[in-house]
Amino acid sequence: MKLIPFLRTTRIPPSLLEKIGLPQCRFIHKYVPRDPKDKPKIYRYPASYDPYGPRPPPSDKIMQLAERMAALPPEELAQIGPTLRNKLQHPKMQRIDSECTDLGSQGGASAGSAKVEEKKAEKTAFDVKLEKFDAASKIKVIKEVRAFTSLGLKEAKELVEKAPVIMKQGVTKEEADGIIEKLKAIGGVAVME
Repeated sequence: MKLIPFLRTTRIPPSLLEKIGLPQCRFIHKYVPRDPKDKPKIYRYPASYDPYGPRPPPSDKIMQLAERMAALPPEELAQIGPTLRNKLQHPKMQRIDSECTDLGSQGGASAGSAKVEEKKAEKTAFDVKLEKFDAASKIKVIKEVRAFTSLGLKEAKELVEKAPVIMKQGVTKEEADGIIEKLKAIGGVAVME
């Protein structure tokens, strides 16, 4: 029987075979290639695809309503949407501004643009730039730069020697002031941008 060597390769213990019997499995048939002389099958697709299948035609009442709506002038057509929304008690759709998607409590485009202007006015992230340092305190400056940038000795030395250079980006105002004070105490000049 060919099944027993298969079972031995999958390492099913014989005691388990006695309890549950032979495992059920499907044997996959070998792939039979298509005859190259056969013509390819041509599938005919419908002109328009409807994933829900064929639908019944609309009733006469709906057709009459559609014809009456199509005959209305543009001013009255514009009133149909809001009137139906109020009648069916649907919530009003809010306009989404492309600049700011956070609508906040007030919503609308004007609230989003006002928040963008406020954010531009208040700067929260600052860059610390090392302008210059005393040659005598170069080692102290390198140690301090290593402390707040978490760079290695070689990288910190190269950074300090490139002065004026931006040492740290995107820090808060308090953190930037602390870094500037520390560098000033050991003989370096740094500015906040």
